Amino acid sequence: MRIGLVCPYSLTLPGGVQGQVLALARSLRQLGHEVRVLGPCDGPPPDSGVTPLGDSLPTAANGSVAPIAPDPSAQLRTIRALRDERFDVVHLHEPLAPGVTQTALLFKSQPLVGTFHAAGESAAYRWLNPVVRWLAGKLDLRCAVSTDAMAMARRAVGGSYELVFNGVELAPFAKATPWPGDHPTIFFLGRHEPRKGLAVLLEAMGELPAGVRLWVGSDGPETPVLRQRVAGDVRIQWLGRISDDEKVRRLKAADVFCAPSLHGESFGVVLLEAMAASTVVVASELPGYANVARADRDALLVPPGDPVALAAALRRVLGEPDLAARLVASGEQRAAQFSMDHLAETYVGLYERVVHRR
Repeated sequence: MRIGLVCPYSLTLPGGVQGQVLALARSLRQLGHEVRVLGPCDGPPPDSGVTPLGDSLPTAANGSVAPIAPDPSAQLRTIRALRDERFDVVHLHEPLAPGVTQTALLFKSQPLVGTFHAAGESAAYRWLNPVVRWLAGKLDLRCAVSTDAMAMARRAVGGSYELVFNGVELAPFAKATPWPGDHPTIFFLGRHEPRKGLAVLLEAMGELPAGVRLWVGSDGPETPVLRQRVAGDVRIQWLGRISDDEKVRRLKAADVFCAPSLHGESFGVVLLEAMAASTVVVASELPGYANVARADRDALLVPPGDPVALAAALRRVLGEPDLAARLVASGEQRAAQFSMDHLAETYVGLYERVVHRR
């Protein structure tokens, strides 16, 4: 089958949707399918199977910044690529995001599958409701990665959805060499913006022993303020943006992966990555995280925005080896249930259903 995967966000910038699209393409190719990924690229394409559609424009969305490509030149490239490639099926991720996925809907010529990733609320969906409902009607099949994402899509555009999931590539974690380190270490990785809760984790660090280290990955609008706030704490290492290889190695080396997000998480892929790396997870008790990490089985979940509860959970997993080992063992099994290869097989079945229907 010849499959086109369309991503509205820049494939050369870190992001959950971008990572899922690129990883899904790799697994689909391993199953013997011809796959191309179409999306904006701010620099060289991340692999040879990518068709770049132009540069992105940072746009505020869902408490974060989405690197989309709404300019006319990107839309013309999208139309040309879809016409020239002659895909059997086109899979749009965040199909109603402004830019290239909306263009693929407008100029539909192949069967279309759409996967909705976002959870929470969308002002754009409310303001443009008749338009987005009409666009959504062009999809032959709608999928959602979680119950929260499904609920948001239903509120916005109605319709019925296949509940799928996000996936994690297991092989990189099995092969990786842990990053060097000689202290109990907590790892945070996420954009430095309010909804990710990094400020809460930094406050919780004040309750933890002097020997505990914190790796802070990525950056964002809060970085300068937060760095200044804890400037005297030598336990905290600010890594900036890191490569996928370094991310995997640091996940393997860390004693705990901490995800203290406050809201807006539809699916905890990064939690699955930590579990695949055999690392203990401590995270906020958000519906999007609880769908992935079962409380007190795969992870310790705490009330969002509570630095005292977060510090207590971190002390527990760092100080109770039996608890940590139990969470790791269950987390490894949980990650295997969400393998990207399994997800690719699920999508192939859905593609075949849509193509056969057409």
